[in-house]
Amino acid sequence: MTPPGLDTACRLADPDAAYRLLVEAHRGLSDEDSARLNTRLVLILANQVGDPGVLREALALARQAGSAPSVHPSR
Repeated sequence: MTPPGLDTACRLADPDAAYRLLVEAHRGLSDEDSARLNTRLVLILANQVGDPGVLREALALARQAGSAPSVHPSR
């Protein structure tokens, strides 16, 4: 049986609330402390994922998304 791949469908009931939680978690932190928080969060979530193949897909998607040019609306 093939393990399921990365599920990229939004599974958040309220994506805006999830985003606010992430922003609030960083409020008042130095850049260094913010980076440490991100590192700990990534490791916790990687453990939750548990599947190295799915984690590999997620990392590739994150790298790809990070290198995509920004799109700005016309002014």
